[in-house]
Amino acid sequence: MPPVDAVLIAGPTASGKSALALALAERLDGVVINADSMQVYGDLRIITARPTPDEEARVPHRLYGHVDAAVNHSVGHYLADARAAIAAAQAAGRVPIFCGGTGLYFKALTQGLSRVPPVPDAVRAAVRADLDRLGPEGLHAVLAERDPAAAARLAPRDRLRVARALEVLTATGRPLAAWQAESEPAVLAGARMVPVFLAPDRADLYARIDARFVRMIEAGALDEVRAL
Repeated sequence: MPPVDAVLIAGPTASGKSALALALAERLDGVVINADSMQVYGDLRIITARPTPDEEARVPHRLYGHVDAAVNHSVGHYLADARAAIAAAQAAGRVPIFCGGTGLYFKALTQGLSRVPPVPDAVRAAVRADLDRLGPEGLHAVLAERDPAAAARLAPRDRLRVARALEVLTATGRPLAAWQAESEPAVLAGARMVPVFLAPDRADLYARIDARFVRMIEAGALDEVRAL
């Protein structure tokens, strides 16, 4: 394998990403860096299928379970953490091996992130209250009046993206598309990357997912959700 600055492993649930990342990290003297938006939460080890303590002891793992589930984590927070994890891996002479199923994280790592300011809690709460009162199609109609271009790109029942567009517009006075056009440089810009996408046979994948679900229940997933 030629010298690389980072390995990126993506794929569907239960496709074997974590096992491959662990094997590569042992072979390449690497560090496994999480790229899954749910595995960042410390309260959710079982239902997010985080690496086990034994697996984490075999090679360094970073950005797993380091966020409290009460925190509204974002891709911006993730990129700041990922930048620090990459710097630490490089300082230790290790290869960063990103592993996860969150496409937005991989896109932000490789293509950059738009400079959208944080939305105040009061604005978010007001828009979500309108969503509850009007429904997704009613909120889409409000967006169509204030930002026709954004409304034209979004399906009327795409509640999360419609709400996000209205939140940003209300908080900043600028359309979301205007902010998205102003991207920060990618964390991995110019890096020598090896991207890997795992695509097992679908029938085999479904069987793996079924078996994983049973193991989660047996391991205490319901208690974990109650605690959450």
